[in-house]
Amino acid sequence: MVSKLLPAQTYSWNSIDLKTNTNIRGLSVVNNKVVWVSGSNGWTGQSSNGGKNWTMTQVKGFEKADFRMLYAFNERKAIIANSGSPAHILITQDGGLNWDMVYRNYDSAAFFDGMDFWNAHDGIIYGDAIEGKMLLLRTNDGGLHWQELPDSSRPVMIKNEASFAASGTGIRCVEQQKIILATGGSQSRLFISNNQGTAWDTFSTPMMQGRNSTGTFSVAYKKPNHLIIVGGDFLKDTSKINHVFYSTDGGQQWLRPDVPTGGYRECVEYVNTKTILATGPFGTDISSDGGKNWTSLSDEKLFHVIRKARKGKLIMAAGKGKVSIIQKKP
Repeated sequence: MVSKLLPAQTYSWNSIDLKTNTNIRGLSVVNNKVVWVSGSNGWTGQSSNGGKNWTMTQVKGFEKADFRMLYAFNERKAIIANSGSPAHILITQDGGLNWDMVYRNYDSAAFFDGMDFWNAHDGIIYGDAIEGKMLLLRTNDGGLHWQELPDSSRPVMIKNEASFAASGTGIRCVEQQKIILATGGSQSRLFISNNQGTAWDTFSTPMMQGRNSTGTFSVAYKKPNHLIIVGGDFLKDTSKINHVFYSTDGGQQWLRPDVPTGGYRECVEYVNTKTILATGPFGTDISSDGGKNWTSLSDEKLFHVIRKARKGKLIMAAGKGKVSIIQKKP
């Protein structure tokens, strides 16, 4: 009889201490070599050899900023945005040596939650409500200029409904114009647009909700209509109740896994059509059947975000002063 390997036995987990006082929540894996990170205390980092070695840089003038949003285009160009007010978007085109501010918002309610791009030119960033409507900015020139979407294109938010910048993955720009946004707090919903944010459809979720600490923290999408959401309550992060759901019809109906994740999770990412990873401050899980069953991949604590290369097979996770390279075993 040939024994069958469990999903967690087919991948290795290799942590690297960055020896930097930063809590990383921004992670962008460009390809098998180029990886960027960003986090608290104004730190950003870049690797050009698949996460093995890192150059860490503190952004001048932003030593107290928490850069939770990050999108890297290549080894030289990347965009970061901070959580909190005032809200800033910065861009580098020299590998992180110098950063230029391209947007600033002094509104006390301004709080960015996530950023993503469809291609090298078109991208969007979203944040908590200002005067009852979601904050939305769009760029069409690779992040050099950002424009607020018109009031008619900004979804109305319920009182105390907001989003979480725990991993920057409450937003997904997929296909050519589709965008998916996740919220939590008083209500956990998905907002889906098929025209880069001009008009929106809204879907309720069964995710834990009703308090400021509850809701959907991350969403992942796979063609044609597969969705995975993870989250829970960050104040009760070891509970295993209502922390992960999946949908096969674009969010109209939600299914509960037979075996859930090990607790509250802040990020979920597709590795391939069936294999999915989810991570949070108390562990990382893997599913090999599209989210129906989960097993523990690593119990290492204080990881927040996990991403697969947009072009390539490299998988990385990041958290409090550390990263991990996740590899499929030969």
